[in-house]
Amino acid sequence: MEFSGYRVAVTGAGRGLGRSLALSLGRDGAELFLSARSFQAAEEVAQEVRHVGGRAHAFECDLAEPESIRDFAEALGEVSETVDVLVNNGAPYLDAGGFLEAADEDVAAVIAAGAAGTVLATKALLPLLLRSGRPDIVTLVSGCGEYGNHRSAAHEAFYAAKSAQAGFTEVLSKRLRPQGVRVISLYPPDFDEVDPLSPEWDRPRGAAEALSARSVVDCVRFAIGQPRDCFIKSFYFEQA
Repeated sequence: MEFSGYRVAVTGAGRGLGRSLALSLGRDGAELFLSARSFQAAEEVAQEVRHVGGRAHAFECDLAEPESIRDFAEALGEVSETVDVLVNNGAPYLDAGGFLEAADEDVAAVIAAGAAGTVLATKALLPLLLRSGRPDIVTLVSGCGEYGNHRSAAHEAFYAAKSAQAGFTEVLSKRLRPQGVRVISLYPPDFDEVDPLSPEWDRPRGAAEALSARSVVDCVRFAIGQPRDCFIKSFYFEQA
């Protein structure tokens, strides 16, 4: 599908899945507004998007800092009056390794950015989304936000942040539907990061292999590309 004319904001776009989404959508015509904790990281991905023929703008945004989120939304609003899709991808990961061993500051930062940061980024960008005729909010919750999931190697604080995202998007979906806003949540398990600029991106994969970033990106593309009467609320994935 072509995404020409779509204006898409992606948080946590400096690496990983955020970068993959940006490159995939930018290659097919979307205009990207990319944020990361480091402006340089966001700008490097924006340059990659431009290199494949897309349009991209870079912003600094620390999702653990409310003022930084407000500054991001204000700066984006100076570039574009409308956002069609917000991808809530940014959420710092914390490895398991002992509940007591993690530093208090790391635990607080993970929950602040993943939970409060997602809520505040959505709140800050909602006015721009409501000006669109096709507004979508996509949140990469992860399987850690799915009730009963315990297979991830993530720290308990990451589970807490993702569970908060799950609760937030559940109620948001119901409350924004009357305004035509689709709220789409994805619950992938731990998946293989694949460089979208490498031949590996297009390699066929089998059922015995782990989920790939390509498949997660394709789910996002599929959901936002559906007719406006199609409200896909959630994607759940079978774990290997």
